[in-house]
Amino acid sequence: MAPQQGPAGPRRRLGAELRRLRLKADMTLDEVAELMTCSTSKISRLETGKGIPKMPDVNELIRIYGVSADAERDMLHRLVREGRTHGWWEPFVEGVQPEKFVMDAPARYPSLEAEATSVSSFDLAFLHGLLQTRDYARAVLAALLPHHGRRAIEKLVELRMERQRALDRPDPMHLQVVLDEGILVREAGGRAVMRRQLEVLAEQAARPNVDLRVLPFSAGLDRAHLGEFVLLGFADPSVSDVVYVEGPSGESYLDAPADVELYEHVFGEVAERALDPAASLDRIEQHLSSPERTRS
Repeated sequence: MAPQQGPAGPRRRLGAELRRLRLKADMTLDEVAELMTCSTSKISRLETGKGIPKMPDVNELIRIYGVSADAERDMLHRLVREGRTHGWWEPFVEGVQPEKFVMDAPARYPSLEAEATSVSSFDLAFLHGLLQTRDYARAVLAALLPHHGRRAIEKLVELRMERQRALDRPDPMHLQVVLDEGILVREAGGRAVMRRQLEVLAEQAARPNVDLRVLPFSAGLDRAHLGEFVLLGFADPSVSDVVYVEGPSGESYLDAPADVELYEHVFGEVAERALDPAASLDRIEQHLSSPERTRS
């Protein structure tokens, strides 16, 4: 059974509604914060869906914004309740601490991905987690999180395996991946692990909801090579799409329209330069049959 969606979506929808009401009331964040006797950042976090909503806070905002319609109040209250639920992924990250330069909050990305209807990823160093085998994921996580013990790594591996259920749900997520050809060559976990990973990658590429493209070495450099990123798309028009970027300074989540549009252009350009899905599958199979992969 596919994992159910969690509180990230309701929190973001609540935030969009609160922002709409504030703008309708022609008030600034500072003015609302002063009336609430709280910090501006608290109101901002509620509007961006980053804060855990509390019913008394939302009720006070309802009063400030003059919401009188019962249906509108009920809708906001429902979003508060849904936004305070626990996500299915939480047992997998319980006790797993963030690691400097790699992950700031291990539950945040899965919470957004669970709500997404589309994921577009440019992979430069290793495969996206939705395409990884268990052994490959273990090798990648062990390399990226050298200070985490075996138990923590195994919990994160299980989380990746659980995330992959999104590709099998009745309304499956649409996954589009452009991967640099170097990923097909770079060893992770040893020759046997890589061979199995490439076999599974070829199987995943045949899914109707997966669009897999290889950026060949012959394509040269592209501005996407500045760093891998993921575009998360959401069906609800009231919430913005999100760009996830991971780098030396940690994780970044960008949802400003200009940022999303920029990364959409970058992804579109690199997807055009990549091999089409059929040629990409041929390239994967070429690497599978290479001497490095066939030697025992």
